[in-house]
Amino acid sequence: MKALQLTAPKEFKAIEIDEPEQPVPGQALIRTSRMGICGTDVSCYLGKFPFFDYPRIPGHELGVEVVAVGEGVDNVKAGDRCSVEPYLNCGECHACSKGQVNCCENLKVFGVMMNGGLCERSLIRADKLHPSDKLSYEQLALVETLAIGCHATDRGAPEEGQHVLVIGAGPIGLATIEFSLLTGAEMTIMDMSEERLNFCRDNYGIENLVTFKGDGSELDRIKEITNGNLFDVVTDATGNNRSMSNAMEYVAHTGSLVYVGITTQEISFVHPALHRKEMNLLASRNALPGDFPRIIGLIEDGTINTDPWITHRVPFDEVAERFDSLTRPETGVLKAIIEVTD
Repeated sequence: MKALQLTAPKEFKAIEIDEPEQPVPGQALIRTSRMGICGTDVSCYLGKFPFFDYPRIPGHELGVEVVAVGEGVDNVKAGDRCSVEPYLNCGECHACSKGQVNCCENLKVFGVMMNGGLCERSLIRADKLHPSDKLSYEQLALVETLAIGCHATDRGAPEEGQHVLVIGAGPIGLATIEFSLLTGAEMTIMDMSEERLNFCRDNYGIENLVTFKGDGSELDRIKEITNGNLFDVVTDATGNNRSMSNAMEYVAHTGSLVYVGITTQEISFVHPALHRKEMNLLASRNALPGDFPRIIGLIEDGTINTDPWITHRVPFDEVAERFDSLTRPETGVLKAIIEVTD
């Protein structure tokens, strides 16, 4: 069957692989219908993601159909449409024993540390499938992105009436905005792209928008917006080490800074910037299992509308040719979906 493999940075190769075996107890055989392209996939393509080895079949944002299930599987059945929770935790380490399976010490992420769903069919643990009889495969492929933003919002824990800044209005930033809005917090968005800022205004009604120019003017605008108080919660979704290093400037005294983007480069700051404000500095990694059914329910009932997100659709046979263009901001990509199978 067909698959796409990243053999090296910026090198996709179409390959033929063997059909998967029939699922053993606890497993499911799945058919990939749609795959979302996220910042992690772009970083893997560019050779910048720390947990990715070559060659590898990527694909972790997936809308799939269950083809068959192994013995003892009762949460899904053949024919179910599902979102994939790609974080395969061990269940035995310290983090897993605390219920924080997103930080499993032996974590294997489907499509990152192991071959993923950019192929016709594959095997996965059945407990990592979250079904919906209402959502399309495209919507199901967006659930994992939303889960990242859901968990990042929970890490920062904004409250109604507090002021929140999200830096970076790409898919992870937008997912964080979705869940921050649900808390009743007041929102400000910062990005270098006027197009993405306009998207936030037009689709979320957010008027507090800050264009990052790198000349210090953004801090003046932030002080104007917050009456000089800065932000109770700042979430940096850029994955840019310079942005992440500077984000402390925008945090209010006793506020929180959440890093949801990831970089392989150093982040640096002078200690008093952290200490003087008694700031909470938090990382946000992956998401928790309970986030997935919650998000599916929010899309099903219309609380979250994913329709504006998808700006590009790519047939499977055109991925190798077009992927490089999808990494460039000037092409206007917000969210691209690969059509893997019909």
